[in-house]
Amino acid sequence: MTKDKKQESEERSLIEARERRVEEARKFNLFSNVFLSVALNDKLACQYVLRILTGIPDLEVKEVRSQYRISKIESHDAVLDVLAEVSGGRLCNLEVQRSDTIDHSRRTRLYGSAVDSEYLEKGKPYQDLPDVYVIYISETDLWKAGRTVYAVEKYFKGTELKYDDGQYILYINAAADDGSEIAELMKYFKTADPDDMRHGDLSRRVHYLKREEGGYGEMCEISEKIYKEGVEEGIEKGIEKGIEQGIVKGIEQGKQETLRKNAETMVRMGMPVETIAQALEVSEETVRAWLEA
Repeated sequence: MTKDKKQESEERSLIEARERRVEEARKFNLFSNVFLSVALNDKLACQYVLRILTGIPDLEVKEVRSQYRISKIESHDAVLDVLAEVSGGRLCNLEVQRSDTIDHSRRTRLYGSAVDSEYLEKGKPYQDLPDVYVIYISETDLWKAGRTVYAVEKYFKGTELKYDDGQYILYINAAADDGSEIAELMKYFKTADPDDMRHGDLSRRVHYLKREEGGYGEMCEISEKIYKEGVEEGIEKGIEKGIEQGIVKGIEQGKQETLRKNAETMVRMGMPVETIAQALEVSEETVRAWLEA
């Protein structure tokens, strides 16, 4: 194969891989944190969702940050799916979790503390710390009590006296249907049907992203960015290992790390295991092993 033919083959492979990602993007629902982040990056769509979930009908969204990374030198980074600044100086952190294999309550604790540390500057009094809603949405009923919404309330032991620290935690799931407005919203999260226009600004945003040219281009652009970030991070880690363990071994590890990161990125994009395996040209067993590691 000549260099030109080889280059043409590589370019064709890249185009085909992108086309596969574009096709998968059409299947996204709002339990894909990538699609959720894109959809709720729109203030009105985000406002619609937060008004229902918090029960605050006049809540106004001032600013939205999606896939917002809070980095600390000596501690675990937190990447927030959606962080919104809303009326009254309050903050709303909305997280979506598809996996049922992690310690959800401690993840919520980590994200709540990350938001607190980000918004209280050194030297500022504690009363400047804003109220924070941490809203954790799952497909399954994590606490298995048959409720759509679990609102965490804190009390002093042995009393009915509430302990109010300004942090309000809501666990919401799409498995338990109590007939409420929140349960109806969760049904829509599972489909993200662009032809279902019953959910106001959220429906309009989803229709724009999935059906209209400009919106679909926006969604694909962000998906590509996240995909490339995964590739670059994998390469960087591979290079670091290569320095420590030898260049040859490091290159191979870098390739494997890149593939693993790509797989994790594709999962965040809502792709099924079989599609990931085809795209990366590895077995489904290998993909599952990477995701479980």
